[in-house]
Amino acid sequence: MRNIKLISILSSKASRVHGASMLHSMHPGNFAVVMSSGIVSIGFKLLGYFILAKLLYLFSIITWCVLVVLSAVRLVVFPLVVWKDLLNPRLVFSYFTFVAATDIVGLLFRENNLMALSWLCWMIAFVVWCLLLYFAFSVLTFVSHEHNVNIVHGGWLITIVGTHSLVLLGARVAVDLGVWADYMLTEIHMLWGLGLVFYGIFVTLFCYRIFFLTLHPKDTSPLFGVIMGASAISANAGISLLESKPSLTYLVEQHPFVNGVTMICWAWATWWIPMLIIFAVWKHFIKKMPVLYEPVLWSFVFPLGMYAVSSARLGASANFPPFEIISHLMIWVAWFVWVSVLLAMLNSFREKLIR
Repeated sequence: MRNIKLISILSSKASRVHGASMLHSMHPGNFAVVMSSGIVSIGFKLLGYFILAKLLYLFSIITWCVLVVLSAVRLVVFPLVVWKDLLNPRLVFSYFTFVAATDIVGLLFRENNLMALSWLCWMIAFVVWCLLLYFAFSVLTFVSHEHNVNIVHGGWLITIVGTHSLVLLGARVAVDLGVWADYMLTEIHMLWGLGLVFYGIFVTLFCYRIFFLTLHPKDTSPLFGVIMGASAISANAGISLLESKPSLTYLVEQHPFVNGVTMICWAWATWWIPMLIIFAVWKHFIKKMPVLYEPVLWSFVFPLGMYAVSSARLGASANFPPFEIISHLMIWVAWFVWVSVLLAMLNSFREKLIR
């Protein structure tokens, strides 16, 4: 009896130590799970697959709540670890997944008529975006000691995803403001333009890195997909601006420009899809590197879902059926990859628990 009690105590301690270890090593980009699940849910609902949309909606909300609690606990228990992540130029931009995930959750709340919660999500996301944006660029300017383009990776473009997610949700909640709606519409037009500027800066550095410097298999990661995802959400945000109803003349006069840039963003996202396949074949089939689960794998699911949603909305806006056909194809590709990554994540958790 005493031995059983001793084993129970030791097991309990080991469990707590193991849990603390997992919390300590928690990746700041884990909110990509919510981003991916939420956008696939939105895509399924947009295309008429309501049961899957509802299941993913519930999964997204629950996962967001769990991750918020875990992140808060990690901040309290391991503040120095969080601070170290924030000062790391390779990791700090991953925190923008919280901004994008919160906005995606806000869109899900909006679609389920939870207006107050959708507004709360936008305000939280906007405040965190402001703080992160200037902090991240300060890290690059004053803290980073590498001073070379090798630190650039696709994860930096999550900044654009976070910025344009504010546009997507902002366009939806603006209608609640009545005569003050143009204030919000002005802001999201500026945010869209700002996101395009960031995209131009980061993608130029990223393309220089991969095309003109030596690229090793370990340098490629699922974060490469964020390049396509950032462009796809830029197109989606542009469609939201085109569908808005501003009364200010200078906002209305921008619509032809928004229309053209939106099409360019969608085309650029489309161009990147074969490139991502080429990178994957080179890494996993030619260089023989195994596919292992890592949290950033979710950053590859989100672009697929966002591309499907952007294609569907662009097709409806332009009244061009081929875009809608593409969206139906891509949403099932996104679903297949989502299921595959989820199974890989669960298997990874199982292996960690066994150890």
